[in-house]
Amino acid sequence: MDKRKIVVPGETIISGEEFLPGDGTRREEQDIVAERYGLADVSDKLVRVIALSGVYVPRRGNTIIGEVIDITFNGWIIDFGGSVNGFLPISEVPKYIAKGELQEFLDFGDIIVAKVQGTDGRSLDLSTKLRGLGKLREGMIIKINPNKVPRVIGKEGSMVKIIKDATNVEITVGQNGWIWVKGSKIDDELKTKKIIEFICENSFIEGLTDKVAEFVKELK
Repeated sequence: MDKRKIVVPGETIISGEEFLPGDGTRREEQDIVAERYGLADVSDKLVRVIALSGVYVPRRGNTIIGEVIDITFNGWIIDFGGSVNGFLPISEVPKYIAKGELQEFLDFGDIIVAKVQGTDGRSLDLSTKLRGLGKLREGMIIKINPNKVPRVIGKEGSMVKIIKDATNVEITVGQNGWIWVKGSKIDDELKTKKIIEFICENSFIEGLTDKVAEFVKELK
């Protein structure tokens, strides 16, 4: 199989012992079979199905974007659009914060990018200690289906590069489907939003990169 195609659960994607089942697939004798509806992808003998719908399931190491919705005595409660909220403790920010100064550092409504430290299904522990994490200032938040994120990022970041080259914006893609963009002009941010919406609406088609490049030319 040299092209991506839409598959449904139970459908054989490809056959051969040399292929390995990845996310959303299983092996049945010689066949690699889809376990979910989505876009089949074969890369370096690894077969996976990129889901085209569904909710975000947090995993340790994920980078997510969220909003401060509450402040406790020892940290911040973060809404990231999941079934549970995240918690950012004061011990996981890159500077010392006194107990009475939490609101001065991060306030209600602030948007942050954070790393998932751990999750047990009932809670989500976050950290902003690493470089590139923390409060996102100004800009625009675009929310998409989390399963469209791989298509927005592209292979090895190829799609993000197209967006940046076309709009000159800063862009951070959260794996929870929240995307932060910041441009020198609001028009650049709105243009970026149109490109991202185009990618999401056409995420199932083959040759998406070329289609996006054509769409960018039309926008200009």
